[in-house]
Amino acid sequence: MDYLRRVIEDLFGFDADHPLNRGALPVPTGAPAQLPPPIHRKVLMITHNPVLRTQGGKTLKEYFRWQDPDWLAQEYINDIREVSYGYANYEVVDRLVVDGYPLKRDGFRYTEASYLEAWRQRKFHEPDGVDYHELVREFQMIERVSSGEIDEVWLFGHPYGGYWESIMAGPGAFWCNAPPLNGTQHCSRKFVIMGFNFERGVGEMLEDLGHRAESILYKVFEHTHGESNLFEKFTRYDKKYPGQAEVGNVHFAPNSLKDYDWGNPRPVPSRCDTWLNFPDLQGEPRTVTCADWGHGDIRAHHKWWFARFPHIMGETRGIAWNWWQYVIDPNSVPD
Repeated sequence: MDYLRRVIEDLFGFDADHPLNRGALPVPTGAPAQLPPPIHRKVLMITHNPVLRTQGGKTLKEYFRWQDPDWLAQEYINDIREVSYGYANYEVVDRLVVDGYPLKRDGFRYTEASYLEAWRQRKFHEPDGVDYHELVREFQMIERVSSGEIDEVWLFGHPYGGYWESIMAGPGAFWCNAPPLNGTQHCSRKFVIMGFNFERGVGEMLEDLGHRAESILYKVFEHTHGESNLFEKFTRYDKKYPGQAEVGNVHFAPNSLKDYDWGNPRPVPSRCDTWLNFPDLQGEPRTVTCADWGHGDIRAHHKWWFARFPHIMGETRGIAWNWWQYVIDPNSVPD
């Protein structure tokens, strides 16, 4: 086990004893499985971080002492590579920092004065949502995706920036924690626009990815029913399926009683570790508590959850045993 731990540490460049990493990449006990070859995806990263002229030229992020988007992006990239067992490798190929606020879908745009006043009163503009078509036009997303220059877009912004956690564009786009972005069908392929808030942390970014994954995998398995619907099985938790918990979903750990209840110490039987030996799902349940996924830490739970995704070569009835290929590339989702 110590040897395997060192191999994993060398391969993925992380400390297996760090609290956020404990249990993230447990070593399967079954027969060796073939991992798929790694894939690489290019990202356009756009950060709306306006300069505050009335506050000595500080940016909005600096003034409120919010997180560094570049650090957030790199930690997110590292976590995805780790929990996908080296499969998903993102690279930010272009970083754009915008000295301004994104346009809302009703034509409203914050100014320095109006945003600071909204923050002071905690009363923000409604509707909050941004004009995605304007963002797509302004940053030539269709053209850049179609040319192969980029594969997806990451938006970073302030609280109440109006981004969806994720939204899908392009021909045949479908629900991805947001309605598909109509009017983008002329793109050469589907792509996802992620929306991140630099007030928050990497755990919240992984939550955004988790909801993207749920949406895409629901689509993958939409015509599969009963025990053959492996994603439905994967997401079972004790409150909904007493005594039959598996891994749970993004909001519900195996023992959760409500949304975001990742710190619940209640012991329940769960077959969560069976998924580490996929496609052999015949293992027995064991008793689990929040100690298994980080005692309520959002980032630790989400890494624990993602690390149990099937991630090997093979397929059943046309559905790959590597769920990451669908999460990262929606164009691979069967019609």
